[in-house]
Amino acid sequence: MTIRSTGLAIAALIAVSASGCETGEAADSATSLQTEQVTRGNLTIQAEATGTVEPIRIVEVKSKASGEILRLHTDIGDKVQPGALLAEVDPRDVRNAYDQTAADLEVAQARVEISQAQLRRSQQLLEAQVITEQEHESARLESANARANLVKAETNNELSQLRLSDVTIRAPLGGTIIQKNVEEGYVIQSASQNVSGGTTLFVMANLDQMQVRTLVDETDMGELLPGQTATVSVEAFPDRMFRGIVEKIEPQAVVEQNVTMFPVIVRLDNRGGLLKPGMNAEVNILINEAIDVVLVPNSAIVQLADVGPAAMALGMDVESMDLRSMMRGGRGGAGGGDGRPGGAAAADGAPAEGSAPAAGRPGAADRAAGARGQGGGAGGGRPGVAGGGARLDSLRARVQRGEISQDSMRVLAQAFRQGAGAARDGLGAPAADADEGGAPARESRPAAVFVINSQGQPEVRVIQVGLNDWDNTEVVSGLEEGDVLAVVGAAQLQAQQQEFLNNIRSRTGGSPFGGGGRPRGR
Repeated sequence: MTIRSTGLAIAALIAVSASGCETGEAADSATSLQTEQVTRGNLTIQAEATGTVEPIRIVEVKSKASGEILRLHTDIGDKVQPGALLAEVDPRDVRNAYDQTAADLEVAQARVEISQAQLRRSQQLLEAQVITEQEHESARLESANARANLVKAETNNELSQLRLSDVTIRAPLGGTIIQKNVEEGYVIQSASQNVSGGTTLFVMANLDQMQVRTLVDETDMGELLPGQTATVSVEAFPDRMFRGIVEKIEPQAVVEQNVTMFPVIVRLDNRGGLLKPGMNAEVNILINEAIDVVLVPNSAIVQLADVGPAAMALGMDVESMDLRSMMRGGRGGAGGGDGRPGGAAAADGAPAEGSAPAAGRPGAADRAAGARGQGGGAGGGRPGVAGGGARLDSLRARVQRGEISQDSMRVLAQAFRQGAGAARDGLGAPAADADEGGAPARESRPAAVFVINSQGQPEVRVIQVGLNDWDNTEVVSGLEEGDVLAVVGAAQLQAQQQEFLNNIRSRTGGSPFGGGGRPRGR
């Protein structure tokens, strides 16, 4: 098993003076260190994306009648009510057809009257035995044909009336005309009689309710839910934020430039009419927030596994530091299984075999959750002992099924114990306790900072952190507003990591596990 020297220090910029110090030497003065101050403020975690403003429902207005446009009664941008007159088509063709069907209907009605009179006379003559049965049947057939022609004439007349009303085009719904495709004198094609679908006269939509269709990276999808609050900004109103609600998260992913994204629709109230279709919008979906909390710049946070290299970069005497106790403090002060405090560690500052390389660092999924304060560190609440046993049994079952390794199980178990506070395992209480109202406090995880003391020298301190964004991290416990922290540069930290590991190996005979290079048995 190899020691992990992970560099998740979240450090930036320069940590020590450009001249550099030899390993183990103290810093010349506080002015040679870059510092940051602990502040208090609000922290907001948001998913950011861009999209386009569009109406929720768009309707194309077409005509069932063909012919020339005689008059247009509306223009682009006009608001219309349902049934409002939009345009009129030349009615001569459909009016001529209506006149013909009306004449046919009149003829059919006359034929029915005549055939019925003939049928009555035929019946009388048959009773008087003047005509034969066959002649009477002919009269009956003529009467039936007359009634059938009447039904056909009535149907044709009703259809012609409908076609006559089709030449007046009315709004199918209330809304705004957003596009006009014809002018007066334009000859249009019928939508019902043309294979191409006919001519589109107008495009209209209800602009009181708008939506933004945006694409969100798949890494944020686990934290998005319908109903979440979103804020939308457009370039036309840079100082104004529009409030929206996540309406839908579509299930089918979209791949753009090898990046997998999911369409997310945000609905907006636009009764003020400020948003227009086609506007480019920036969307921020609220995922989590912390109000009035202690904040530390990310550049001042150091992972527990990197405390040794970071101390060397600051010119501190690493050999005088009890790094093992610090690691145990980050895990909640657990006692080791072999009688030595904090578990067996073969060398000062080296993590014990089988333990987490950095306290409170579970698997990748848990780290991702912990980065947003959703898990992966010490839990804010205190699960019971029975719940902890069930969790450990579940981990053992996953090992037996081959889903995870023994090492992964140890890492996850330690992360769970750190938040559980199980008394039977000798674990200390987690950094974050429950709220007065009984609700669990925000989940946290351990980290380290270098506080400038009253003598102007840095000293390491283990803290509990929660939410973090690109700039700041929430401090759950361990720091107060106004504390001054030393910043460790990312480049110098990386350079000191290998030297720190070499120093450990030189004191343990060439192996970080001691014993002349032979790892200690599990």
